[in-house]
Amino acid sequence: MKTGIHPEMYNVVFVDTSSGARFITKSTVKSEETEKINGEDHYVIKVEISSDSHPFYTGKQKLIDSAGRVEKFLAKRKKAEERLAADAAKAKGDDDDDDDEEETPAEQSKAAKEAVVEKLEEKFEKVEEKAQKTKKAEEVMEVEKEELEEAKEEAEEIVAADNSAEQSEAPSESDETPEA
Repeated sequence: MKTGIHPEMYNVVFVDTSSGARFITKSTVKSEETEKINGEDHYVIKVEISSDSHPFYTGKQKLIDSAGRVEKFLAKRKKAEERLAADAAKAKGDDDDDDDEEETPAEQSKAAKEAVVEKLEEKFEKVEEKAQKTKKAEEVMEVEKEELEEAKEEAEEIVAADNSAEQSEAPSESDETPEA
């Protein structure tokens, strides 16, 4: 091993501040705080999350709400449900405005789902129409391709007939007699 190129290793103890777990090991990291363990000085390194407290290793899912993310999500969800309910009401036609009763959330949700289904059915119909048009276009192209191939064959036959006619009309060298 070359000297002078490797970092210095120190005895350290990593302390998980959330669970209090301690891990004694060696590291290139050191701190100002030290602690005697088994008669040796160890640098104390404090960490917020370790394998002792991380949900992946512990199997416990913790909900940490930083900056109100849960509230933001719930607000977005509520707004989306209201928009779906409004779309459903618009699609439904709102003919029963005479009633003073308001729809229950379950009815609003059902109406919103029905509106979404209607939109999806419309999109599906458009896709089917495009597919049919594409299929018809492919059939037309196939017919045109066959017609072009037939025309090409006819043209080749005509060229071949012309070439054979030219060869039969041209005098051969044996027919010509040199004049002396």
